[in-house]
Amino acid sequence: MTEPTAAAQVLVTFGGLFLIGLLADLAGRHTPLPRVTLLLMSGFLIGPSVLDWLPSFTADWFPVLTNFALAMIGFLLGQNLTRKSLKKLGRPVLSISLGIILVTVPTVFIGLYLLGVQAPIALLLAGIATATAPAATVDVVHEYRAKGPFTDTLLGIVAIDDAWGLLIFTLLLAIASAWIGDGGIAGILLTGAWEIGGAVVLGFALGLPMTYLTGRIRPGEPTQAEALGVVLLCAGIAEWLGVSYILSAMILGAVVANLAKHHERPFRAIEGIEWPFLILFFLLAGSALHIEALAQVGLLATSYIALRIASRFLGAYLGAWAIGTDGALRHWMGLALLPQAGVAIGMALLASLRFESFREILLPVVLGSSVIFELIGPISTRFALTRAGEIQPSKQSNQGAARS
Repeated sequence: MTEPTAAAQVLVTFGGLFLIGLLADLAGRHTPLPRVTLLLMSGFLIGPSVLDWLPSFTADWFPVLTNFALAMIGFLLGQNLTRKSLKKLGRPVLSISLGIILVTVPTVFIGLYLLGVQAPIALLLAGIATATAPAATVDVVHEYRAKGPFTDTLLGIVAIDDAWGLLIFTLLLAIASAWIGDGGIAGILLTGAWEIGGAVVLGFALGLPMTYLTGRIRPGEPTQAEALGVVLLCAGIAEWLGVSYILSAMILGAVVANLAKHHERPFRAIEGIEWPFLILFFLLAGSALHIEALAQVGLLATSYIALRIASRFLGAYLGAWAIGTDGALRHWMGLALLPQAGVAIGMALLASLRFESFREILLPVVLGSSVIFELIGPISTRFALTRAGEIQPSKQSNQGAARS
């Protein structure tokens, strides 16, 4: 038999990945494990650390899929940032998200510093700890059809969490640079301002014409082409300009949600085609994870994980307490916000480029902890949504029937 052509290899690989995603989806319907966790575990199993089934070209495709998948997630999260929803949920979202940020940074920094970690490294890890994984969180919400004020607040928080995180991380990056006498603080701050400010400007620049188009094109395939085209354009230009593509996509979605008459159409169009791309994203993300990375840094990674979990709980509790909110928001929101992956890894890569001497510490800690957070995070999110009473009965009854 002749060797498969490059085209055949690509088609067979992605066909197999989609079928693995289908099996993970079916397993997620009949087990307590969310499909995100199963996809990551499947990706790890077929990746180079275990079976090594994936051809080398998938490593080149992963950055593109990451940009596109996170841009779609950002766009869909933007629909939660309407004036109506922010007016209704503004105080809880703002207070809890700020509470988590303000508790996470000092808790992780002081905890690691007291354990003997160099101050600049502790600062950088404190900034990275603020990041979340909106893709995993949103997918759990969609998979279990969760609805209610707890779910709405959760989606609102993940929609703005990474914006806060990027701002804080940029500031801590500058402080770390000054701490080791590296100089160039103004340049670092300008870079951070460009990444955030440029993303906001780009989101508005593409959101306004998309607002005009939406409602003038009939639903169906034309709306899909409109939504897919603009979101892809947004992700590509953001990558080209070096600004945050997930933040620019969030602003794009928020502009459309607030200004378009038929704003729900493009969001439904993206939701209809989102899952196949997320299958590839989560499988390839799992294949890129190396469990030995966690062993390289041992105590530091374990301490980072424990401090981040503690700060999530405490920050969410204090944020809800500050505005007099009791019940599920105070007790379970921290548990729902444990997932961490892509944005944190991006921050670690950025810090490693800035401080090459820290690369062998930062990357193993963040990559290794991402394995843990992406495996336990979706499970904890599902548990929090269940405790809040917002998992739809049909989903629970289906799983109960499957297990009985």
